[in-house]
Amino acid sequence: MQIYRKGSSQANRPPESTFTGDVYISDYFQRAAPSRLSGATAVFGPGSRTPWKTNPLGQTVIVTSGVGWAQCEGEEIVEIRAGDVVWFPPGERHWEGATPDQAMTYFAIQEGGVGFGARVTEEEYRNGPSAN
Repeated sequence: MQIYRKGSSQANRPPESTFTGDVYISDYFQRAAPSRLSGATAVFGPGSRTPWKTNPLGQTVIVTSGVGWAQCEGEEIVEIRAGDVVWFPPGERHWEGATPDQAMTYFAIQEGGVGFGARVTEEEYRNGPSAN
C-alpha cells in the first residue's frame, strides 16, 4: 500500500498556451504499466477553464467544491456543482472550468492520458448554460 498525503505534491500551473485563467493542478498521480490510470486535483479560479480536450478511454470528474461549467462538442454548456460526478465518454471532445464569478475544484480520473486541443474561446465560454 502507498499513501499519498494531501498536499504532498506541489500545485503547478498548467501551460498558459492551453489553459485559460488561474488554474492549479496538484496531487497528480500516474500508475505504472500495465495500469493506464492517472488523476489529479484541479483548482479553477473564476473564469478559468481547460482547453478542448479528449481522453481516449474517457474521463471521470468529481466536483469537490464550487460551481463550474462543462461542455461536450455539439452539446449545450451545463452547470456542474460540488458533489456532481461527470463522465466524458472515450474520445469525446470536451472542456470544463469555473463559472465567470465562482471558483471550482475537481478530482479527475482517466486512463490512457489526455489529448489537449485548441483553447476554448471567450465567445464559446461566454455562451454559458442555457436557462432551461
